[in-house]
Amino acid sequence: MTTLLQDIASSSEWIANALQHSGYRADFSSESLTEIDRFIDDHSSDGIARPGGLLADGLGQKLFSLGAYVGETIRRERGGTWRADDDDPRGEINIELHLAEGGVIWPVQRVMKRFKNGAEDGIAAYGAMIGR
Repeated sequence: MTTLLQDIASSSEWIANALQHSGYRADFSSESLTEIDRFIDDHSSDGIARPGGLLADGLGQKLFSLGAYVGETIRRERGGTWRADDDDPRGEINIELHLAEGGVIWPVQRVMKRFKNGAEDGIAAYGAMIGR
């Protein structure tokens, strides 16, 4: 059994490879966060996965992986440390990234909000805001 911290690392790499194979730029650069918005828009609408789209199956795991990718992209650029509680029943949702300059973010929660609410909770804007 793996830990949540191990899952963050493996899931972010897995989704980056899957996104690249599907024609999205997923190179852990801050610019690639626009591709997460595009991917979610391409494969969902109004908080519902499009039938036959890449989010139609395994939605929970894919949203977790996208959140891990977003957080890992920010961590690589800004520095920081992941924290997770393997005993928390909602641990996958509650993983935290403690930023090097201070502050805490919850990237999986943000991806879930983006999926549900649409562009108003954009991932690229989230990354840009944190990058300031």
